[in-house]
Amino acid sequence: MDRPHIICHMMTALDGKIIGDYMETRVADIMNSEYDRIHDEFLADAWMCGRVTMDDNFTFYEKPVLSEEAVSIPHTDYVANPKAGSYVIAVDPSGKLGWKENNIHGYAKRPPAHIIEALTENVSDAYLAYLRKLGISYVFAGREHIDCTALVYKLKELFNINRLLLEGGGYLNGSFMNEGLIDDLSLVLAPVADGDSNTVTLFEKADYLKKSVPMEFKLKSVERLGENGLWIQYKTNKNSEVGTA
Repeated sequence: MDRPHIICHMMTALDGKIIGDYMETRVADIMNSEYDRIHDEFLADAWMCGRVTMDDNFTFYEKPVLSEEAVSIPHTDYVANPKAGSYVIAVDPSGKLGWKENNIHGYAKRPPAHIIEALTENVSDAYLAYLRKLGISYVFAGREHIDCTALVYKLKELFNINRLLLEGGGYLNGSFMNEGLIDDLSLVLAPVADGDSNTVTLFEKADYLKKSVPMEFKLKSVERLGENGLWIQYKTNKNSEVGTA
């Protein structure tokens, strides 16, 4: 395969939400620990999150420190570390994340991961200069919106990423599903719900996508977590057709 094997690994409430007040409950905290344990057991080469998820958990909405005197930089891929032991891909179309260093470390029990920014042509030269100064790798995938297919092929070619964990948010998951790029779904189900209709679910459709393409899943396994949680594994059915029984 010329792209990584992609596993969408997520934790949700019973009503399909991936964020919300339920995250503050004791049972959600227990399931989140199980989620992290399973993440480690996959032994993936890299994990990926969207900009909002990165801001919420890692950059905390800090603004990047950009130089007003940045010179013109070619919009070509930049590989700062081709042999890192682990990678984290930040899908940041127009370059907004305010990183302080070129890796994420000390999160759960995950090993230090070299940051790769996934960008579009909308990014500024000043942001590229900022990433280069920090030693952060970046790849271009799309003009205005991220082309997920182009992105994952580049991740394989440039960084030799063979197994990738896709870990949200919902719109990024939905875009990968829309392009038929998810191979497996690993779902940690927390036994809680908050019923909030304004929070994001497991898969969401971005406004720029003309149509959502249904994806059928085949059940692989179900494992009980603690007293009331579940770990459900699915494989995508690549041969399914919309409208067939």
